[in-house]
Amino acid sequence: MLRSLSALRVINYGYNQTRLLTLVTSNTLKVKEEVKRVGQLALLGGGKKRIDAQHKKGKLTARERIEVLLDANSFREYDMFMQHRCTDFGMEKEKYYGDSVVTGSGLINGRPVYIFSQDFTVFGGSLSSVHAAKICKIMDQAMLVGAPVIGLNDSGGARIQEGVESLAGYADIFQRNVMASGVIPQLSLIMGPCAGGAVYSPALTDFIFMVRQSSYLFITGPDVVKSVTNETVTQEELGGADPHMSKSGVAHGAFDNDIDTLLRTRELFNFLPLSNRDQAPVIRQSDDSPDRLAYSLDTVVPLETTAAYDMKEVIQAVIDEEDFFEIMPEFAKNIIIGFARMNGQTVGVVANQPKVAAGCLDINSSVKGARFVRFCDAFHIPIITFVDVPGFLPGTAQEHNGIIRHGAKLLFAYAEATVPKITVITRKAYGGAYDVMSSKHLRGDINYAWPTAEVAVMGAQGAVKIIFRGDHGEDVKKRESEYIDKFANPFPAAVRGFVDDIIEPNTTRQRICRDLQLLANKKLKNPKKKHANIPL
Repeated sequence: MLRSLSALRVINYGYNQTRLLTLVTSNTLKVKEEVKRVGQLALLGGGKKRIDAQHKKGKLTARERIEVLLDANSFREYDMFMQHRCTDFGMEKEKYYGDSVVTGSGLINGRPVYIFSQDFTVFGGSLSSVHAAKICKIMDQAMLVGAPVIGLNDSGGARIQEGVESLAGYADIFQRNVMASGVIPQLSLIMGPCAGGAVYSPALTDFIFMVRQSSYLFITGPDVVKSVTNETVTQEELGGADPHMSKSGVAHGAFDNDIDTLLRTRELFNFLPLSNRDQAPVIRQSDDSPDRLAYSLDTVVPLETTAAYDMKEVIQAVIDEEDFFEIMPEFAKNIIIGFARMNGQTVGVVANQPKVAAGCLDINSSVKGARFVRFCDAFHIPIITFVDVPGFLPGTAQEHNGIIRHGAKLLFAYAEATVPKITVITRKAYGGAYDVMSSKHLRGDINYAWPTAEVAVMGAQGAVKIIFRGDHGEDVKKRESEYIDKFANPFPAAVRGFVDDIIEPNTTRQRICRDLQLLANKKLKNPKKKHANIPL
């Protein structure tokens, strides 16, 4: 009898175990099916109708943009299953998996990057508390591992139904933008509308790219402007790519469509280090010999000192394979900034442009140059400076709008920078502007002058008028000739050690490549402080 009961128990136990295993297996299959179903729903965003509407505007969807930007099959999505938690105004009846942003990590040319892409097909890409939490999560991870963050912005702004929770979400993102500044590169791509408080996250990042005719950045839209100031203005006129490229200086680059913008972002990414712990990458070994002589430079500077020439010709003759990624090409054209490579190594280039306002420094060019110099310094990118500057732009408009304060920003940026700094004076280096443009006195490492260089307080005409006030006619011309002989050449600076050498222009590339090798192990630290007080 006991044996029979024991056998029955064994049979029942085995049956129960089999039944339990069947139930578990069945449940697992159900979960897998549900994961698959939810994943397919998430991929649709706000639905096919809204996706079609996005395509009709000539725009890609959030996920399509990620596919173009990242290496094939490298994207790993996070938080696909998250949904908003709002229950007001009937919001609980309309929910989408992943909410209105796609986040994750991937690769660009095999190098890691974190990314978020706002989905305009879901609630117009508006920012909810969940949307913000997803962005904050990838920003925190990017800081931990030391990888850049790229944000694709296409949003109608705060989600009004969530009220202050949405505003808190913006502030959480802003805080992370600030903490990440100078630690990891941050890039913002404006692929659609970006209005109100939402504009401040891109504004806190390192580079902003816009799409012409389809992206907008403004604090208040045309309707509010009309009601407050009675101005009639379109979205494009108020905050489109063109005004931000040429007038405000908010945008660093503008391109014709989504795909062009994304591909150009990949180009820029190739120049940048992953974080402030890394050196900029050598994406490819250059076939351009570091010893190449650039004979075109021997004749690029005109014999007439007031004649203009294009400094971009100088830059392209010196750098690897004429590959120059210019930043802010349409704003403050009297100064040129951008990235290039020298013997495969990323460098930042800053140069006066004699073709525009004779290369004078003004408010906009000073701010443009200062911001770029500080970025390069934060990420260990050597700075090459080409100087042809007759001084700061005179006039009441400049003085009253703060050229003293703004000009000091460029001075401050160069003086504070500890990266390798190589300077080439091609022609004029006059007055305070000579000091500002990475002079030897601001801890310039190597300072060269071409034979055409003129290092002086000011030009001959102005100097003679002050020194020999009251002289007229032939005396003035004679004095000007004397002044030119004495100061309109590189020798006064060279004999005082303010330039390290007077070089033949054709050897400029060769010299810089060798100097960069020499300066690769440069160690320079600023005094310990909480932070400096740059004249903002």
